[in-house]
Amino acid sequence: MLAHLRRAGIVALAVVVLVGLWELYHWIWATAGWTWPFAVNDTSMPHVWTIFKAFGQPAQVNQPSLINVLLHKTAFTAKEAAVGFAVGAVIGFVLAVVLVHSRLLQRGFLPYIVVSQTVPILAIAPMVVVWVNPKLPAPLQGWGAVAVIATYLTFFPVTINTLRGLQAADQRALELMRTYAASRWSVLWKLRVPSSLPYLFSALRLSATVSVVGAIIGELPTGLQNGLGGAIFNFNEYYSIEPQELWATDVIAAFLGIAFFVLVVMAEKALVRRAPENVA
Repeated sequence: MLAHLRRAGIVALAVVVLVGLWELYHWIWATAGWTWPFAVNDTSMPHVWTIFKAFGQPAQVNQPSLINVLLHKTAFTAKEAAVGFAVGAVIGFVLAVVLVHSRLLQRGFLPYIVVSQTVPILAIAPMVVVWVNPKLPAPLQGWGAVAVIATYLTFFPVTINTLRGLQAADQRALELMRTYAASRWSVLWKLRVPSSLPYLFSALRLSATVSVVGAIIGELPTGLQNGLGGAIFNFNEYYSIEPQELWATDVIAAFLGIAFFVLVVMAEKALVRRAPENVA
């Protein structure tokens, strides 16, 4: 209990410090009239209280409060990111398992897996929408293509890190299991997978936040207005007169990424705590 309170206090202190630094920077640059790296005013850098005040105000005339609008859009984006994260994690894990058992496949496919991530996602997203969207069933139209984009960003770190973890198994343990004529399946699940868990969860922590970014970016070429990507696009058009709405949307998007990250950390702690070496 005390440990949780201590962590909560540290987080609260960090937030207070960041808010203080934000306002201090705003005050110094605005008072001194400095323009490097950018001119500071209420448009380029709104006050923190202005941003949070916007949550309780209507997003537009005759509409509910901004926080209600953003919560609905966050749920929609979270659905896309969660599906993309889950599918990407499974694909990445399966690819790593296949590659660890064949050096020929590693040499043949690993370079293409790496190259696939060098193309900007903004260039790939419209192509994915055009290719995938027409082939999806009606319930998946639109957001299904966005989930594919999130999958594309998720599978790469999972593949690379899991492959490294599977290869990091103790060689002496591998030789011992081969001595006992253990099958590849037994070696995989009793030795390689447990040894890869730290690498796997490192990749999943990264992929959790990347999947959210991929979902938001993927919403732009699809024209979806139900998610945070559509909100960012709309509020960007009114940034010169209502900058706090775009900043508020960014805050919600950041919290969504943090939530995904925390869920992965909680799953890691639960799984590692139940590992045989920790239970015995």
